[in-house]
Amino acid sequence: MAKFVFNMPDIGEGIAEAEIVQWHKKVGDTVKEDEEFVDMMTDKATVPMESPVDGKILEIAGEEGDMVSIGSMLVVIEVEGEVPEDVAEEAPAPAPAPAPAPKAAEVEERIEVETSDASDADDALAADPKPEPLPAPTPAPELKQQAKVLATPAVRKRAKELGVDLSQVKPSEESRIRHGDLDQFLSYNSGYGAAAKTREDVEKKVIGMRRRIAENMAASKRNIPHFSYVEECDVTDLEVLRAQLNASRGDKPKLTILPLLITAICKTLPDYPMINARYDDEAGVVTRHGAVNMGMAAQTDAGLMVPVIKNAQAKNLWQLANEISRLADAARNGTAKKEEMEGGTLTVTSLGPLGGVATTPVINRPEVAIIGPNRIIERPMYVTGSDGVERIEKRKLMNISISCDHRVVDGWDAASFIQALKKLLETPALILVD
Repeated sequence: MAKFVFNMPDIGEGIAEAEIVQWHKKVGDTVKEDEEFVDMMTDKATVPMESPVDGKILEIAGEEGDMVSIGSMLVVIEVEGEVPEDVAEEAPAPAPAPAPAPKAAEVEERIEVETSDASDADDALAADPKPEPLPAPTPAPELKQQAKVLATPAVRKRAKELGVDLSQVKPSEESRIRHGDLDQFLSYNSGYGAAAKTREDVEKKVIGMRRRIAENMAASKRNIPHFSYVEECDVTDLEVLRAQLNASRGDKPKLTILPLLITAICKTLPDYPMINARYDDEAGVVTRHGAVNMGMAAQTDAGLMVPVIKNAQAKNLWQLANEISRLADAARNGTAKKEEMEGGTLTVTSLGPLGGVATTPVINRPEVAIIGPNRIIERPMYVTGSDGVERIEKRKLMNISISCDHRVVDGWDAASFIQALKKLLETPALILVD
């Protein structure tokens, strides 16, 4: 028997440490050659580690969420006989007198999850005061659902845990049941099934992608003096144009408003180069980019990710629609490549139908601006016709938000940029003119 020490290799460019995201093996388990035994995360990507030998795991470097220095021990494997010479030669050598792997947070963070906005299926409910014992409710007769109940997996899981029949919950909008609808049902049915039981607080360690997001957002707010500007745009004609394009699209992808918005942004940016820029605050250098590498914030099960549409200014509406769909899918299923997740010069973030009246998005550092389209709503407005007569019409309105780095972008420049963008959105024929 011999012991093989697998040291943490250098899996990134100039990184000093990596985070343990998930162990696939534990102490005492056997591992085969080329079998993945742990996932490690750097600032750029998550990389699976493969064993170069067959054997039994004797020791591991730490728990999920711990940081491991490059060159320090990651795992110790017991092998039959001697360690093969080729494996011993290829094994990463330990760094001289490596310091113990630092922990990103010595104090465990407590997460208090709001029941009205739980998005992860394993999020827990905040504790309620213990209620007075209630008599066991009379079991309700089983109801045959006349139509399929629409709800997210998180809502379904929560309803199941609470013993709530979703067919008895009335949705507040459209036909999809949300957490708020479930809360309202429980408030009027406090003795319903398992809903009357006491719910406990749950502590959840912040690791992996969630910790990266937390660190990046904290660094952005700490280092960047944000300011936001919001303007209202009449997108009635833009929506008419979008419907016409979709009606004749053939086998092309269906257009959302996002490709049209990105095209309009790319046409506006040449006159406002300070918006499409990155700021290296350590070197004191602002780089105004010619190409528009458009970051696209996408919500995934692991958290918010920002894949990048490279050279967005050179793509037509259909190419943008393809890239938006492809990159969003890649981010959600974890197949996005490293180069597809970096190099952005400006980011667009949208909550889609969940978008509110206005947002104040956080800048994706080291970029200097981020643009957020908000929800489209219909509202009566005074409109002057070609005959000069003013009348009331139903119009589709959407607010556009922008947050900027005030060290690089002045308020006047941000407002002027949005006003120029508004002109394109309200006169959509100009978007298609070269």
